Amino acid sequence: MSQTPTQQRPPPRKSPRQARSAETVRAIVEAAARILEQGGLGAFTTNAVAERAGVSIGSLYQYFPGKEALIGALIVRETFQLIEDWEAAAVTASGRDALAGLIAAAVAHQLRRPALARLIDLEEARLPFDHETRRVSDRLRSILRDVLSRADIPAQRDLDTATQDVLAIIKGIVDAAGERGEQDHVDLTARVRRAVYGYLGSSA
Repeated sequence: MSQTPTQQRPPPRKSPRQARSAETVRAIVEAAARILEQGGLGAFTTNAVAERAGVSIGSLYQYFPGKEALIGALIVRETFQLIEDWEAAAVTASGRDALAGLIAAAVAHQLRRPALARLIDLEEARLPFDHETRRVSDRLRSILRDVLSRADIPAQRDLDTATQDVLAIIKGIVDAAGERGEQDHVDLTARVRRAVYGYLGSSA
């Protein structure tokens, strides 16, 4: 994962408090996602996002001060989706089964909307973290740490370091596959599993 710099990107101006406002924010963030998917960063402007979302530019600026705040909201949204998948996979008592589920979820997440995932990976590395991004990243590490601590996973000398390393292995292989435009879920999942299990000292 990216290191946490001291500078922070602009946070959203305000949080939606009513259902209608929340729906407006969801529409704006999804519009940003679709523009990035279809036109890349060159087509990504606040005016284009507002038009695609069917809101005025003033309404957009009520919630997001600029493009970086929009991208930050997208990063948080996509990471939250991965967290939900990881939490579901981690429910199983078996550490090996749970770890396999985490890997499968990470691959599926990257390949579900590959163009968007590639752009988010680039922007995540470029932009400084904000509080919300840090919070969801910490949650991913917490889930993985819990799985690696289970009895049927080979014990690691330093569990915190192992957690960071395994997360880096998963992210590195999956992100690189996304950059190459890979679409073979089965093959990519198998490669990630071999790398992770090899690090942990366990056969796939």
